[in-house]
Amino acid sequence: MAQAGKGRLNYRCPSCFLRDLDIDMFYDKDKDEYYCIRCQYVGSEKDILEKNEMIRFRYRDMYRRFEDFKIR
Repeated sequence: MAQAGKGRLNYRCPSCFLRDLDIDMFYDKDKDEYYCIRCQYVGSEKDILEKNEMIRFRYRDMYRRFEDFKIR
C-alpha cells in the first residue's frame, strides 16, 4: 500500500496481517500508540515491529524456488 504524505510510517496491523489482510494502523498522538479500526488491536511501535518480524517467518521462503522434493 502506498503511503500518502510525509510523517510517521504506516504499519500493518499484525493481527489482521496474520489473516492475510493488509490493513494500515492509525496513530494516536495523545496516547502514543497505534490502533486498528478493523480488529481493535492496540500497541506501541516496538510491539508492532516485533510482531511483524514474527510474521515475516511465515513468508521467509516466498521467493525461493523448490526443485528438490525428496524427503531426507
